[in-house]
Amino acid sequence: MRLKIQHATEYRFDQPVSYGLQQLRKTPKTSPQQHIISWQTRVENGQKELSFEDHFHNTVELISFARNATALSVISEGEVELTDTSGVIGPHRGPAPLWLFRRQTGLTQAKSGVRAFLRDVGADGGLEGLHDLASAIRSSVRYEIGASHPGWSAEDVLEAGAGVCQDHTHVFLSCARELGVPARYVSGYLMLDDRTVQDAMHAWAEAHVEGLGWVGFDISNGISPDARYVRVATGLDYGDASPVSGLRVGGDGELLDVRIDVAQQ
Repeated sequence: MRLKIQHATEYRFDQPVSYGLQQLRKTPKTSPQQHIISWQTRVENGQKELSFEDHFHNTVELISFARNATALSVISEGEVELTDTSGVIGPHRGPAPLWLFRRQTGLTQAKSGVRAFLRDVGADGGLEGLHDLASAIRSSVRYEIGASHPGWSAEDVLEAGAGVCQDHTHVFLSCARELGVPARYVSGYLMLDDRTVQDAMHAWAEAHVEGLGWVGFDISNGISPDARYVRVATGLDYGDASPVSGLRVGGDGELLDVRIDVAQQ
């Protein structure tokens, strides 16, 4: 399947920005399951300073603001060819060692709530057990936009019983790592069945299963990723794979507009 993607981020400020830098993680990964036909990033009222690959094999672009800018537009777009492998990514590759993905973070730290949830589920670290775990999370944490806070941990999400794809993913990572299974956060693009325009990227999890390698689990949709899913960035949690992060001086009164178009070619 070939998908055409455009990810536009536009900022407006009441006061000029005297200095600003952003890190972008919007460029899809090259892998046996997905081939990048074309991809580019255009910037208005700023410029791309450099591009590099981090230790998770994420393409990171560094964007600077034009001095005293009152607006910034960043448009990333291209085409990707995808193959359906039922969520199986395969062997671990890259400079980050596999054991690193067993490490908990502030957003995934397993405490009493996660441990009690795991005891109730009774899942193990095998493929079937991980699918059971994903199903149990989806049943226990209803999908509700606006129900959670971006800084919520897995414990917070389980206590609230509601969240979005980011929250589902953090709970899965916390549980999988507590079982001793390497697991990582994935951000990317998803072609939806009912519309092409979206206002946010999607998130899901991957766990390393013996004999298969990395396998994807989209907890929010209750499936393993197929040819509609475009992998962009991976990491230990959302912080490592967030599409935009950075800092600025000035620029009070921010207005942000995000538009993502994903359509089959």
